[in-house]
Amino acid sequence: MSNATVPGVKVHSHVAPKAQAELFTEGALKFLAALHRTFETTRQSLLTAREDAQRRYDSGVVLDFPPETKAVREEPSWQCAPPAPGLEDRRVEITGPTDRKMVINALNSGAKTFMADFEDSSSPTFANMVNGQVNLRDAIRREIDFETGGKKYKLSENPAVLIVRPRGWHLDEPRITIDNLPVSGSIFDFAIFFYHNAKELVQRGRGPYFYLPKMEHYLEARLWNDIFVFSQSYIGLPQGTIRGTVLIETLPAAFQMEEILFELRNHSSGLNCGRWDYIFSFIKKRRADRSAVLPDRKDVTMTVPFMDAYVRLLIKTCHKRKVAAMGGMSAQIPIKDDPKANEVAMAKVRADKLREVTAGHDGTWIAHPLINTIAREIFDQHMLGPNQYYNLRSEVQVAAADLLSTKVPGQITLEGIKENVATCLAYTAAWVGGNGCIPFNYLMEDAATAEITRIQLWQWVKYGLRVDDTGDVITAEYIDDHIEKIVPTIKDIVKGVHEGDVKIAKEYLKSQIRRTWPSEFLTSDLMGHLAVKDGVAARFQKSVL
Repeated sequence: MSNATVPGVKVHSHVAPKAQAELFTEGALKFLAALHRTFETTRQSLLTAREDAQRRYDSGVVLDFPPETKAVREEPSWQCAPPAPGLEDRRVEITGPTDRKMVINALNSGAKTFMADFEDSSSPTFANMVNGQVNLRDAIRREIDFETGGKKYKLSENPAVLIVRPRGWHLDEPRITIDNLPVSGSIFDFAIFFYHNAKELVQRGRGPYFYLPKMEHYLEARLWNDIFVFSQSYIGLPQGTIRGTVLIETLPAAFQMEEILFELRNHSSGLNCGRWDYIFSFIKKRRADRSAVLPDRKDVTMTVPFMDAYVRLLIKTCHKRKVAAMGGMSAQIPIKDDPKANEVAMAKVRADKLREVTAGHDGTWIAHPLINTIAREIFDQHMLGPNQYYNLRSEVQVAAADLLSTKVPGQITLEGIKENVATCLAYTAAWVGGNGCIPFNYLMEDAATAEITRIQLWQWVKYGLRVDDTGDVITAEYIDDHIEKIVPTIKDIVKGVHEGDVKIAKEYLKSQIRRTWPSEFLTSDLMGHLAVKDGVAARFQKSVL
C-alpha cells in the first residue's frame, strides 16, 4: 500500500509505480476526493434505483416513455450546445483500448476521432488503467513516440480528435479507496484524465471530450452534468467546455433519449447507437418475459424491428436537438490470408455503413484502421457536409411497442450455441488475464459481445428452449457438455491465456446459466479477480469470487 498524500485517500496497489507517481499528485487526488465526497451518494442511490426498476419489470410493468417528462419531449424550442472544436465532422470514429501502440495507430488512422476506451475494450487491471492515462497524456502533448522491435511509432501531424470513454456507473475502482470506500470507476477515469489534460487540450484548440456509457435513466445523465459543472468550476474552465456523447445502449435509455440530451444540453455532443450492449440490455431487462427470447446472435441484426425502431428514434431525436446521431460499431477486421472471405466481410461493412448514412447518421464506428477507407468512402459519397443535422426524419413515428417488438426472424442453432460458448469463454478468460478485446472469427470481440453470449445462454436454459436443427432441449447440463468440449480450444483462440483464467471462465459460465436471474455485468462479477492480482485486500472489495 502506497502512502497517499491526501487525508482519507488510499492507494492499495503499486503495480505501475512510475505511472502512479506521475498521475497521483496531491492536486489530482484532492480533486478525485472532492468528486467522490460530493457525488458518490448520488451514484449509489441511482444504482439502487436500477434495482428497483428491474423489480418492476420483473413484476410485469411494461417499459414506456416517462409521463413526468412529457413536457421536455414536447417542447420544441430547446437545443443542445453547438459542436465543440474538432467535433463538427465525426463521419468515422475509431475505437480501442489505451495501450501505447493502439493510441498511436488509432490517432494516425485517418479517422476523424479516436474513442480511447477505459471501458468495454479494456480489461481494468490497475496497470492498464493508469498506463492508459499516461499514454493519453503523452499523446495530447505529442510526447508519445516510441520504438519497439526495430519499428518506430510516431504521431502524425494531424491526428484524430481524442474522445475518452470512462467506465460505467456500475463499476467500482477497488484499488483506490476514499474514506474506506472504493471510488467509482467512472469518476476515477474521468477525474485523472480531466485534471491532467483539460487545460492542455483547450490550449491546443480542442477540449475534454467524453463518451458516457451504460446509462439507464436521465437522472444518471444529470449526475454526469453536475460532475461536469463542478469540475469546470474546480479548475477554472468556462462552463460548456466539456462535451459528452451518450451511448444509448440500454433498453430504458431508449425511452429517455430526449431527457438525457436535455440534462446534458450545455455539454452534449449527441447520442450513439451502442448496438451490442443494447441487445444485451433488451434481454436482461426483460428477463422475466418469455416472449422476449431472441434467436442466434447473428440473426439479431440492425434491420430487425426493435433495432430499426431504436435507430430511427435516435436519429430523429438528435437532429431535432441539433446534435450528432452516431452510428454503431462494425466489428469486422481484415482477413489477410483469405481474399475471398475478406471481400465478403468488407461487403458487410459497406452495407452496414451505407444503411447508417442513408438513415441519417452523422458518423460511424470502426474497430480497425484498415476499415477506415471503406467507411470514409461511403460517408463521403452520401454525406457531403460535415453532418446531417438538417435531416430531421420528421416522418418517423416510434411507439413504445416498436422498441419492445420481439419479431426477430431466426433460429436457435447448434452452431449458435457453440459460438456463444466459445466467445464467452474466450473473452472472459482473456479479460481476467488483462486483455479487454480479442479477435475471434475475424470479429473484434469486447465485453458487450461477451455479455450477449452469456445472457443468451442463460435465457435459453431458463426457458427450456430447443435447438431448432437438432431438437435437443437446452439445459444447464447440455451447455456444460459444450463448455467441456470447447475449453481445450480456448488457448488456440486466445494466445498466451493462462489455464487458471480459463478455469475461472468455465466456472463462471457454468454458474451463470444456473442462476434464477443473470448477473448485471460480468465485469462487476469478475473485478475481484483483477483486484486480488493487483494486491487489494478483500475488505476493500464488494465481492471476491
